[in-house]
Amino acid sequence: MKKLVQDIITKLSIPSITFADVRFTTTDDESIYFEKGNLRYKDASLDSKSLGIRVLINGCWGFAGTTDLSKKSIDYTMLKAISNAKHGSLFKREKVAFKAIDPTIASYMYTPKENPFIMDSDEKIAYFANIAAKLTKNEKIVYSNVSASFYRQYKIYANTEGTFTDSLVYDVLPSMMVMASDGRQNYSRKWPGDMNARRGGFEKVRAFEFEKNTDRIIKEAIDLLSAPSIEEERADLIIGASHLALQLHESVGHATEADRIFGMEISYAGKTFVKPTMLGNFQYGSELVNIYSDSTLENGLGFHLVDDEGVPARRADIVKNGILQDQQTSREIAQMLGLKPSSNMLATHADEIPLVRMTNFCLGAGKGSLCELIKNTEKGYFVDFTKTWSIDDNRYNFQFTTEIGWKIKDGEIVGIVKEPTYFGITPEFWNSCDAICGEEEWDLHGTFHCGKGEPGQVKHLSHGVAPARFRNVVVNVKA
Repeated sequence: MKKLVQDIITKLSIPSITFADVRFTTTDDESIYFEKGNLRYKDASLDSKSLGIRVLINGCWGFAGTTDLSKKSIDYTMLKAISNAKHGSLFKREKVAFKAIDPTIASYMYTPKENPFIMDSDEKIAYFANIAAKLTKNEKIVYSNVSASFYRQYKIYANTEGTFTDSLVYDVLPSMMVMASDGRQNYSRKWPGDMNARRGGFEKVRAFEFEKNTDRIIKEAIDLLSAPSIEEERADLIIGASHLALQLHESVGHATEADRIFGMEISYAGKTFVKPTMLGNFQYGSELVNIYSDSTLENGLGFHLVDDEGVPARRADIVKNGILQDQQTSREIAQMLGLKPSSNMLATHADEIPLVRMTNFCLGAGKGSLCELIKNTEKGYFVDFTKTWSIDDNRYNFQFTTEIGWKIKDGEIVGIVKEPTYFGITPEFWNSCDAICGEEEWDLHGTFHCGKGEPGQVKHLSHGVAPARFRNVVVNVKA
């Protein structure tokens, strides 16, 4: 396939084409799903190949993709990409332009400790069957499920600047959930939460210690049936890392994808309140808040050698000491904003057009452990494990509900509360952050399910976070 990609690039290296790139991917997916203790399905899609060709002609992009790798189909795909660019350029008011980048020639092959695609199938099923059975042993648990998704993708990328890379990665997404009922109300508990994807193989599944945590989530789900709700109008919140990853994702990650500034991404997932004039001066958060995009982190789902237009992986400081400094950009948008490209232009598969996407989007660590932070909180709540959420099209007004919260009084946990909900405005919320836990609590939390674009693409990415405290947050709509 490397020769095929190089041959296409050679054909596209002609004076009439300003820039061209070619991507090839082959993707393997496998899913296992248990419901109420029973195996409902085991599904696999292996060796799904695709090819994408993108060209820049007369200041306009043209793209075409295919899953048919016959010579006839590839020739047609090349002609289609060229035709799309030429016809599009007739209607293009502002021509696309960007600076050339020195070529990257590199290879990266991730090796998991336990390759899920060569493991014995019966062994995998037995592992999850054991957990699924344990979740059904209490009569108050009326529903349960256990699932796992395994992913592997090999990619080749090349462009007319001379960049040529190939890479192989493995990702996993395991989860379990129970629902308790007393006949009048139902409450659920998940483990390990919503941001539970990791770079690696079956060893990452084992690291979550599912069997050890079955009794915990069963007890917590049942305890929620009789737990009180938060009564205050405002409260100090310590937000656990699993849920804070989603808060970061929705209110900062999507808000700083710069294609939204220019209306390139509106209809599917909204725009953003961020304006170009805010760069370098807008107080997005408190001085403790440092947020960055870093595609060089190898243990994150967003790691890559180059993005899908040849920009080498790098760290971009989006918010530094609370001030908005940078954006997640493509080469084209970076040029428009006077920024350095951030290496955030990506597609899920080769036959899909690249979009500005989060990679490893992180909140920098502070100091101290979670236990120390709780001890230093006179009154408030520790909340975690996402239940529901909502945010407006500008990524400005939001509400989040977690499955469970723990009430804090005089630095001690004194009980649980059900479905704690909080409300906020993005910059006010991040400016209320007065403590972030240290490196010992910081970890990368990932998802397989970040949606964007039309036609829609679902991307794998990670968020590096540690638990953090936010002061005087609205926790009741009466406030």
